[in-house]
Amino acid sequence: MDIAILGAKIIGSTLAKKWVAAGHRVRFGVRSPHNPEVQTLVQSLGGNASVTVIAEAIAFGSVVVFAIPGGAMDATIAEHAAALDGKIIIDAANHVGAAVMNSAASFAAHVPTAQVFRAFNALGWENFETPRFGDVQADLFYSGPAGEGQTHMEQLIAEVGLRPVWVGGPEQTPLVDALGRLWFALALNQSRGRHLAFKMLTD
Repeated sequence: MDIAILGAKIIGSTLAKKWVAAGHRVRFGVRSPHNPEVQTLVQSLGGNASVTVIAEAIAFGSVVVFAIPGGAMDATIAEHAAALDGKIIIDAANHVGAAVMNSAASFAAHVPTAQVFRAFNALGWENFETPRFGDVQADLFYSGPAGEGQTHMEQLIAEVGLRPVWVGGPEQTPLVDALGRLWFALALNQSRGRHLAFKMLTD
């Protein structure tokens, strides 16, 4: 797959490392592509990684990952709505401290034809880098529409090393966010450590 990752900080770069290793092409979309830190990151990932401005990255990707600060989401979605039309979108950004952590309303208003998934927002990046706890594989709970896009999502989650657990369609996005709030409460507020994840157990 061709994957556009908007943002090249710790979440975006950690996911990119896993997906490049799995054989995908990744293109970062950032405001300053010539930033030395970003250039060093891209060079470390090899030939299947590149960086450009946000608009060109979106045009490149069949999948677009939003890994930018939550406060920049609404403006970025509105500015690039036409290019995002029909894409598979992964909303990994959190409006930290806000009543609603996700950007579902903005996506619905500006790009109603996109397949929007809520994923990679409810765990710290450490769990993407090291998704196993001894012999136990951590789960990644996500929401979004059923169908072809979901198949791609399950593949991408598995390639990070996590077990995908679909909790339902877009209406279940608040449930995924609630899990993120639980992660923040345990990992940060109770100082249990950021390498903390969740596991679904069934008979």
